[in-house]
Amino acid sequence: MSLLPPASAPRAIAILGAECTGKSSLASQLTQALLARGQSSTTVDEQLRIWCERNGRIPRADEQRGIACAQQQAMETALASHAWVVCDTTPLVTAVYSELVYDDTSLYPEALAWQKQYALTLLTGCDLPWVADGFLRDGEGARQRFDQRMRDVLVQSGTAFSLVLGQGSARLEAALRIIDRQLLRSPSDATAAHTPWKWMCERCSDAQCEHRLFRGLTNETA
Repeated sequence: MSLLPPASAPRAIAILGAECTGKSSLASQLTQALLARGQSSTTVDEQLRIWCERNGRIPRADEQRGIACAQQQAMETALASHAWVVCDTTPLVTAVYSELVYDDTSLYPEALAWQKQYALTLLTGCDLPWVADGFLRDGEGARQRFDQRMRDVLVQSGTAFSLVLGQGSARLEAALRIIDRQLLRSPSDATAAHTPWKWMCERCSDAQCEHRLFRGLTNETA
């Protein structure tokens, strides 16, 4: 495993994805891995989950923007005192949620502008088993719809992102490889690193298809 040099400037890493795709676990594991490398790092938790647990319900349409702003504020506060901030979701997740649940697209302009502040965007794939939690998770069908809409928004907005797949420790190792490759690139690699992802099959969110794509990318970069 390579060692990251001291960060020259604060860096925020965004972890996006549908429900039950391992975002919270990956955020915590990445933070611990960066700390083990001697980096000043912290995790920003998902404000939507915190809000729901505090209020015992899902937010109304008019409460979505406040949650998105709280998510962004938490990231900015963390960046003031840490070199690396790993964010369990960003306001863009709230924007997609608002569209799918309330048919409200008003949060997109601000959320997409904020997304540009993140040094790296990781998208967790739907290759993990869906597990009910009795509160926030809506089901496999809802997970697939969210996953596809998030991919569409990222591609259509020109937001560069990297897909993270794998079971157990393989998921963490995949994310660390992306961080090393994308954030420690040479100047000649800078343009390629910011090129938006181009999907082989725009409408596909099938886990088996993603596994084949993932293996192909791993073989190419090995």
